[in-house]
Amino acid sequence: MREIVLDTETTGLDPLSGDRLVEIGCVELYNRIPTGQTFHRQLNPERDVPQTAFEVHGLSTDFLKDKPLFAAVALEFLAFIGDAPLVIHNAAFDIGFLNAELERIGRAPLGRERVVDTLALARRRHPAGANRLDDLCARYGIDNSRRTKHGALLDAEILAEVYIELIGARQAQLGLQAVIRGGPSLGARIAAIGPRPVALAPRVSALERDSHRAFVATLGRSAIWLDYLTLEQPAAQLAG
Repeated sequence: MREIVLDTETTGLDPLSGDRLVEIGCVELYNRIPTGQTFHRQLNPERDVPQTAFEVHGLSTDFLKDKPLFAAVALEFLAFIGDAPLVIHNAAFDIGFLNAELERIGRAPLGRERVVDTLALARRRHPAGANRLDDLCARYGIDNSRRTKHGALLDAEILAEVYIELIGARQAQLGLQAVIRGGPSLGARIAAIGPRPVALAPRVSALERDSHRAFVATLGRSAIWLDYLTLEQPAAQLAG
């Protein structure tokens, strides 16, 4: 199953009052595993970036003035996400901005039925806890030290890890990532596998064993398992 983890950065909080997208970041998952395929664009919002927004994501009006308009990247963006489910934290915010931009260029909006809101998932799973992205990283031991400011692609990459933890899909990866990260200390948590120092006491009594041998003897040469015996494995061995 293909899914797209998505994040955006904006000039403010309300697309209906004129706020615009300044960045889109997407990460592709296939069967809940990142494929390495991403989509990342910084955008000219065709307006100034308020200081409050700049302090969040660090993208200034001057930096963005030569970046493409949303209209110039829209087809590439839509082709990348295709019809895959969209995994978004606080999805109403990002979808609201994306649909406002799509409406401006005469494109159909993204359906909310295809959205997986990780904030809603986190609130159901941890109803008493804080569920911001940073809070979930701390809860699940996910390294977010690079997140000195918000960034759409970096946040999508981090959200992909959070999403996998939220839905319990880490087990589907057979724990290989934990082995790689664990280093030498991991060995302390792995039980050694080998012969028991003291054999377990037999749970079959001598009477039960004799009864079994007597029953096997009544089956003669027509017993089906005789077709699978090797020359080195006589029937008497299985009977015992």
